[in-house]
Amino acid sequence: MIDRYTRPEMGRIWTDQFKLETWLKIEILACEARNKMGDIPDSDLAEIKQKARFDIKRVLVIEETTKHDVIAFLTNVAENVGPASRHIHYGMTSSDILDTTLACQMKCSGEILLKDLNQLKAVLRKRALEHKRNICVGRSHGIHAEAYSMGLKFALWFEETKRNIDRLEHAIASISTGKISGAVGTFDHLSPKVEEYVCEKLGLQPEPVATQVVQRDRHAEFLSTIAVIGSTLEKIAVEIRHLQRTEVLEAEEYFSKGQKGSSAMPHKRNPIISERITGIARILRGNALAGFENVALWHERDISHSSVERIILPDSCIALDYALSLAIKLVDNLIIYPENMLKNLELTRGLIFSQTVLLKLVEKGLTREESYKIVQDSAMKVWADKSKHLKEELNNSESVKKYLKDIELDEIFNPDKMLKELDYIFKRSVEKD
Repeated sequence: MIDRYTRPEMGRIWTDQFKLETWLKIEILACEARNKMGDIPDSDLAEIKQKARFDIKRVLVIEETTKHDVIAFLTNVAENVGPASRHIHYGMTSSDILDTTLACQMKCSGEILLKDLNQLKAVLRKRALEHKRNICVGRSHGIHAEAYSMGLKFALWFEETKRNIDRLEHAIASISTGKISGAVGTFDHLSPKVEEYVCEKLGLQPEPVATQVVQRDRHAEFLSTIAVIGSTLEKIAVEIRHLQRTEVLEAEEYFSKGQKGSSAMPHKRNPIISERITGIARILRGNALAGFENVALWHERDISHSSVERIILPDSCIALDYALSLAIKLVDNLIIYPENMLKNLELTRGLIFSQTVLLKLVEKGLTREESYKIVQDSAMKVWADKSKHLKEELNNSESVKKYLKDIELDEIFNPDKMLKELDYIFKRSVEKD
C-alpha cells in the first residue's frame, strides 16, 4: 500500500522493526523456557537478555552474503551477545520464528480490524434508526419494485457487519497459532514445553500437528474473511454509487468545501470514496485467491508461499483497515434526500402497488391467474402511457370495479401500509443489539 494510505497503528505491525523485535522476543522466550528446564545456566540467560539486540542495517548487510534473512538476523544477534548466543535458536528452524511472528502480526492486525468493524456497526445502527421511517422505493433488477425504507438499507448492512465481526473473531482465533517444533514439526531437538511456554507468553495456541510450518489453511481463512468484509464494504459502496446517480439522487457522499470533482467539469460531485472502496475490494478478493493457492505445499514444506505472503498479508490488512476507515466516514456523513425518495417513489405512477391489488382481488375470490391478468393489463397501459396512473386505470376497469370499492383502492395505494412490519424487523435487528 502507498504510505499515505497506511494508518500508523496498522502500518507499524508490518514494519521490519516490529518483525525483528518479535523474532528476538521469541528467541529469548525459548531461552527462558529452556532455562526453566535446566538446559541454560542462569548466568547465560542473564547475558542473553542483557545483550541480545539487532541492527536492521547490519542485518541487511549480512544478508547480502548469507542470502537468508533469519541467519543474517541470528548472526547479528550473536555478534552482540557473544558466547552465550550458542543457546539461541537451539533445536529450532527458521519457520519457528517466521510463522510464530506472522501469527502475532495477523492477530494484532485482526484486533485493529475488529475495532474498525465495531465502529462501522455503531454508525450503521445510528443511521438505520435515523432513517427508519424515511420511505423510498425498493428495486429488484434495478427496476422499481415496492415501497422500502432507507433505514432498512442501513439495517441490512448493520446485520452483515455483525456477521463479519463473528467471522473475523473466528479467523483471529484460528490464526493465533504458533509453532516451535523444529525442522519438520517433530520436536526432535527441542521439548514441546518450549513451544507451550513461548505460545502462552505471546497469547497464541500451539499448532497441534505441524510440519516445518503452521498450516496455510489458517492463513487462507484469515484472508478470505478479509475478502468477505471487503465485499460487504463494496456492497455498501455500490448501493451509494447508484443512489448518487443524477437521475436518482436519493443519497450523496459528503462534498467538503473546496473539494473538486473534475479537472474538466467544475460542476461534478462524484462518489469517489465509494469507487475507491469498490476497487480495494477487488484487490482483497484477489489476495484471498493467492492465499488459497498457498495451502498445498510440497511434502512437509516448500517456500512457494513465502514470497506471496510478504505481499498479500500486509497489503490485505492495511488495505482493509484503510477501506473501513473510509466506509465509517462515508456512512456517517452520507447525505440523504427524503424529498427525492418520495419523488422517485411516484415515478412509476402507482405500479409499485400492483401486488397489493393482486392479493386484494385474490381475497375477493378470484384465482391468482385471473387477478394477475387483470392487474397486468392495467399496469401495461401505465407503462405505455406516461400520463396514466395505475389507480386510475384500475378505477376504469370494469373487472376491478366488480370487486373493489373506491375506498378500498385508496387504502391500497398507501405506501405506509407496505411498511407496517417495519417495527418488527427493527426489533429483531438494530433495536435488539
